[in-house]
Amino acid sequence: MKEKKRFICQQCGAVTPKWMGRCPECDSWNSIVEEKVLPVEKVSGVYKSPLNLKDIIYSEDERILTSIDELDRVLGGGIVPGSLVLVGGDPGIGKSTLMLQICGNLSKKTSVLYVSGEESEKQIKLRADRLGIKDGALYILAENDMNIIEMAIKELRPDVAIIDSIQTVYFPELSSGPGSVSQIREATVKCLRIAKETGSAIFIIGHVTKEGSLAGPKLLEHMVDSVLYFEGERYHSYRLLRSVKNRFGSTNEIGIFEMRDKGLVEVSSPSKYLLSGKPKDTAGSAVVCVLEGTRPLLVEVQALVSRSGFNLPRRQTSGIDYNRAALLIAVLEKKLGFMLAQEDIFINVAGGIKIEEPGADLAVELAVASSFKNRPVMEDTVIIGEVGLAGEVRAVSHVEKRVQEAAKLGFSKAIIPYENAIDMQKSPKIKIEGIKNVKEAVEIGLK
Repeated sequence: MKEKKRFICQQCGAVTPKWMGRCPECDSWNSIVEEKVLPVEKVSGVYKSPLNLKDIIYSEDERILTSIDELDRVLGGGIVPGSLVLVGGDPGIGKSTLMLQICGNLSKKTSVLYVSGEESEKQIKLRADRLGIKDGALYILAENDMNIIEMAIKELRPDVAIIDSIQTVYFPELSSGPGSVSQIREATVKCLRIAKETGSAIFIIGHVTKEGSLAGPKLLEHMVDSVLYFEGERYHSYRLLRSVKNRFGSTNEIGIFEMRDKGLVEVSSPSKYLLSGKPKDTAGSAVVCVLEGTRPLLVEVQALVSRSGFNLPRRQTSGIDYNRAALLIAVLEKKLGFMLAQEDIFINVAGGIKIEEPGADLAVELAVASSFKNRPVMEDTVIIGEVGLAGEVRAVSHVEKRVQEAAKLGFSKAIIPYENAIDMQKSPKIKIEGIKNVKEAVEIGLK
């Protein structure tokens, strides 16, 4: 029988009839590799009768709590039995440390299996000792063969199993090496089937590419029940665990941790930390309350406007989209007459937080205006609002929750969109200023 071959893109998983320099699906170069096609044995399945929805019994009490409140919030209230969760993040960010801490907490009341394809049993033991994990029903397996991992899970039947990482696991039957599209896809499918058959919740750790996306085909994210991203700078002590997909809870929830010598520690009041060290009576600093999932966070937006010594001034941002910042700078130039064409402008979000929502637009405008005019923003003032190209300030969602968070931390004034101010109930703890455009915000917000 003639051996069949196929060509697969290692970026998107597309199959082509012949080798090509560029993938026709994702346009990536030199990503198509040749793989052998192995004959698939036909297995007759067992017929399962459909169930009426009213006959299916489920309770939220079935969720497994990890004793890490930040993680339980991101998961939607705990681990769902039989679920498959993908955890991604940059190398050295703390994925393995967090997973081992989960094992240590869960092993006190349930059985846990930690499978590592990257470390030996002794190396894991060394890390567990550093984290203070000693007792409990925690089992360690250093293995790469997916068939052996499957047998171990079916024999032990743990409540939770963790595979670190999916890129190191392989099937001997496949000709491609570990980390290839075929190996990752087949290993994930196998993990999904094991989770549904045994009822064990399985966490798989995935590496990310230099672009920040999970390595392997995009199909990987569609197959799992939840996708968690571990974010943060390696040289910052704080880490963000973000949910980008969750079939059992809210998406875009975040949990905040601090990396210490004894592992990751929950941050109970992230807003208080993010504002620590904020300078007083200093131009170029503004505070905004952004919404991450259902959680309001107060963060500091900093701007530095300085006369440029070059013909082409620099524009640099950290923590905020560069194109969005350029748009907001153009609004200041056009609508307020600020001469920024010959100014270097640097914008930074303190604490390593990345802001994506438009509710921070007004704070960026006031921070830049404050630095340009060398006039500080009013003390104890939080600024919330989306800015349009006409210079108008548009309403944002959940403004009451944002203002309440600011009031809890001692802020006395909130500059918010006029439409939000009309609909919002008066708060005795904080003064509300409703503004219609950026010009009004600059006049009210700067000293």
